[in-house]
Parts: sequence; structure tokens; C-alpha cells
Amino acid sequence: MALHIEKIAKSKISNVDFSNLKFGQIFTDHMFECDFENGAWQTPKIRPYQALSFDPSAKVFHYGQAVFEGMKAYKDDNNDIWLFRPDQNQERINISAERLDMPAFPKEYFFEGLIELLKLDSEWVQKGEGNALYIRPFIIATENCVSASSSTNYKFMIICSPVQAYYAGEVRVVIADKYSRSANGGVGFAKAAGNYAASFYPAKLAAQQGYQQVLWTDASSHEFLEEAGTMNVFFRVNDTLLTAPTSERILDGVTRKSIIQFAEDKGIKVEVRPIRVDEIVEAAKKGELLEMFGAGTAAVISPILGFAHKDEKFELPKVENSYASFIKKSITDIQRNLAEDKFGWRVKVQ
Repeated sequence: MALHIEKIAKSKISNVDFSNLKFGQIFTDHMFECDFENGAWQTPKIRPYQALSFDPSAKVFHYGQAVFEGMKAYKDDNNDIWLFRPDQNQERINISAERLDMPAFPKEYFFEGLIELLKLDSEWVQKGEGNALYIRPFIIATENCVSASSSTNYKFMIICSPVQAYYAGEVRVVIADKYSRSANGGVGFAKAAGNYAASFYPAKLAAQQGYQQVLWTDASSHEFLEEAGTMNVFFRVNDTLLTAPTSERILDGVTRKSIIQFAEDKGIKVEVRPIRVDEIVEAAKKGELLEMFGAGTAAVISPILGFAHKDEKFELPKVENSYASFIKKSITDIQRNLAEDKFGWRVKVQ
């Protein structure tokens, strides 16, 4: 692959306070981009991070053809940089793109561009617990035309942002009984930008009630639990972990599948099956619901302390040696090269 690289004249890294980062607001010196024109992806390039210029008629603004991924890079004590299951993100962005009738981005372009970008901006990957470089690949429609049809032109990009440990504070959720995140036949399984836009209003309503997120249910009956906010969700009933199966409504989360595989390897019973709202409410009433937690790239695992359903509120017990803390530490140790990686998840940047 021919890759054109234009390096920054002077790094801005000295202006960054790495001890006081707000998630996703500071970006590294360089960005990767590649344009799809005349039916083919053109020569990719890395250039200094900068603003882009688009025609007001660019289709992304009108019809929402936009998909993205979320990944992280970690630096160990030897200054080696590691990625966590990047093949899953590369495959998934093309699955998302296909659903929105966008062209697949070539695997070799994706990885060569990502590796070269991380090498150029390696100083931005900070060592130490909780530190990481958040990586955002995305594809947008760029054809200048407001006809309601798929774009002919696209732009693929990767931008990177240094982040610290993700602390969401105390999280309580409200179970959705009106709004839905996705429906059968829709784009719920894709990381489509519009999925997130449509979730913000119900999340705002939940916040007005004192809840940090929405626990999404199926669109047709609101009887089955599906996701928590922008994350997959797990429930611990007694000593069994429950999570909903992936479907055309539920995102096939990389953290989700890692948790399932790790838990099963450690002898924790895992059930992947439809989970009724009534089942979890009943387990909470009986004291059998010991833990709930969201799973995703940003936080890895985000414990949920309580939930509301209709007019009832439930607080979860404080559990010693919780599955959430054990699994989170174990997976983050693998990500940061502090523990054996028997699953082959960790990929060295070299």
C-alpha cells in the first residue's frame, strides 16, 4: 500500500495536561484519511490533525451515512504499545458500513494506516494504570448532492485522543418502557451514528429523573432487556452471569464477547439468552440479583448500583469480590501487558 505521510512541524503535546483530561476532547498530532472516489479507495495519507472542509450538500449532513468504531492503545512499562482485539473492530466497521450501503474499507489499509499513525504519535500513549489512547475510526458520506440516495463518495478517517481511566461515578438506570434504541430490521447491530443520536433524548429524560442511563428493552413489547446506554449489559443472578444474545438489534461488543470468554474460562457460569424484565425485577426482590454492569470500550466495565422500573426502585447489594471488579482488572491487565494473554487478544504495534 502506498501511504503518503506528512508530519507535523512541531508537536502540541507539551501543551497537554495528561493528569487532567476530559474524555475525547484532546487529539493527537496526526490523523489518517482516505477518500473513496470513482468507485475505489484512493491513496491513503497521514497528515497533521486539522479541520476539514465540506460542501453544505455533503450527504452525511442530510442522510446520516456515518459509521464508526471505538478502540484503545496501551503502553506498557517497556514502552511497547498494544492493541486489544483490533481485528474485531476492523471487521465490524465494514459490517456497519455494509448495512448503510457504504463501501468496505480494505483491511490492509486499515491496519497499515493505524500502525503508522500510532508510531508517529507514540508519545501520546501514556504509561500507567488507566491511561490509554482512544482510537476513533469512522466513515462518512461526502458526495455533494441532496438527492435521497447512497453517496458515491466517502471519507475514511482515524483520529486519536489520549484518555484516562473512565469513571462514570455512581450509575443507576431506568428501564425503558416507551422509547427504543433499535428494532428488528433496523441498524441496531451497526455502530451507525444515528443510533446514538436517537438515544440522547431518552437519556436526557432519564437524567431529569436522577438516572445516569437508560436500560433499553425490545421495541415490540418492552419485555426483554437488551443494552445499557451505549453498552452491552450483564446481570449476575446468584452466581450466574446473564447477558442478551446479539441480534440485529444488539451490538456485537468486543468487550462483551471478551467478558463471556474470560468468565467461562474461569469457571463462571454464563447464560447468553433473552432476559425478561420481570425476571430481573423478581430476582432483585428476592435478593438474588447481586450485580449489574455495562460493558464497552470506554469503561471496560461500568457497575450499575440500582435501577427503576415503572414506579419501583431497586438498589443492588454491595458484594465483596464482585465479578465486575475481578473481570475488569483481569481484562485490563491483559490489555496493558501485565498478565498472560492465553486468548491471543493482545496485538503489539511494531
